[in-house]
Amino acid sequence: MRVMRAKDARRKIAGRHGGLGWGRIFFSAASLLVLAASANGQEAANVGALSGTLKKIKDSGTIALGYRESSLPFSYLNRRQQPIGYSIDLCREIVEDVSAELDGMEIKITFTPVTPDNRLQKVASGEIDLECGSTTANVQRRKEVAFSPIFFVAGTKLMVPKSSSISSYRDLAGKTAVVTSGTTNEAALRALSDKQKLGITIVTALDHAQSVEMLISGKAAAFATDDVLLYGFIATAKNASDMKVVGEYLSYDPYGLVFRRDDPAFAAVVERTFARMASERRLAELYNKWFLRRLPTGETLNLPISPQLEEVFRMLGQPE
Repeated sequence: MRVMRAKDARRKIAGRHGGLGWGRIFFSAASLLVLAASANGQEAANVGALSGTLKKIKDSGTIALGYRESSLPFSYLNRRQQPIGYSIDLCREIVEDVSAELDGMEIKITFTPVTPDNRLQKVASGEIDLECGSTTANVQRRKEVAFSPIFFVAGTKLMVPKSSSISSYRDLAGKTAVVTSGTTNEAALRALSDKQKLGITIVTALDHAQSVEMLISGKAAAFATDDVLLYGFIATAKNASDMKVVGEYLSYDPYGLVFRRDDPAFAAVVERTFARMASERRLAELYNKWFLRRLPTGETLNLPISPQLEEVFRMLGQPE
């Protein structure tokens, strides 16, 4: 598929307001705003001659996007096995602005599947230029890669069968929980188990779909991952319809798109794209498309935007 910078003005649709029950918040909305304002930790000034990712795209005429196969509604496959989702749409917006930055050149998009275990490595190695998934932007990961401004705020919770008596991570004492390998959820659950000496047996699966299968098959008493992904599984997977989401938040996870470090020219384009989308209310429009309306694959999540994310969008430049 080839992408050109759109000439027509975008529709300006005001975002719908709402809130999620956030329980006891481990860090304040102000902390999120700091993360949003300094998401890349890189200066956009003094970009100079064409270099880095922009030069790679200019020379090849191609940009490589990484996608997840089962992270609905952020990045997943439709019935035609094509990558779609909120994160995919955000990446396409960046590609349009990269095209404009390169004097309107046509850019071919190639898609590469990634997993939680290999996504950062594929970015750092240059195999993909942007990872369009559901990746938490944290300090440790910023040592390896760079992140866009925040576009979603999630938190770790548990999914269990409706018949389960488990209502908190404390009820997992001496039991088995599954997590997806390479996720921040794994670290959060291990830390709680060790700190409180719960003796939780933590097993890992390659991707979220496999984690769900392990839960359903009885190999684990609970599946721990980001709450929004759990609600997505319950809404879309027939074999997960008898599941429920329980417990307090075990962590809070701000999502960002991933690209290579030490690339100020490309970082500047990403920052400008998010500022543009915020000022046009495009961020709110895309949120509504993927979380409030009927999805292209037929599901409806009906998850109103959280106050924390609304504030992030305002700090990025969304009008009041």
